[in-house]
Amino acid sequence: QVQLVESGGGLVQAGGSLRLSCAASGGTFSTYAMGWFRQAPGKEREFVAAIWWRIGSTYYADSVKGRFTISRDNAKNTVYLQMNSLKPEDTAVYCCAARRASVGAIHSPAKYDFWGQGSQVTVSS
Repeated sequence: QVQLVESGGGLVQAGGSLRLSCAASGGTFSTYAMGWFRQAPGKEREFVAAIWWRIGSTYYADSVKGRFTISRDNAKNTVYLQMNSLKPEDTAVYCCAARRASVGAIHSPAKYDFWGQGSQVTVSS
């Protein structure tokens, strides 16, 4: 059974940095894409970033491009989201997700098969 466990969230001042980790287990992830999504109170779930595990292709939402970096460590089966220059509007619960499908929009939550429990990120002004 696939399990995704996030860690690394917390409280940070605007302009600061955090790194989220997503430890994956219970599956063969080399053919998966891994994504990060976030959801702020009263808002819809929003795509943040994604990476294809095998080839390393990355995708970002315009709102985080140039500030966030997604990466993976094959040996540890872990995906990271390095978040720099954080803004108060980045405050949300961040979830990692895994998808097997190779077709369909990379930013669509409906295409992801497995989800972590989420990690709170709060950016104070």
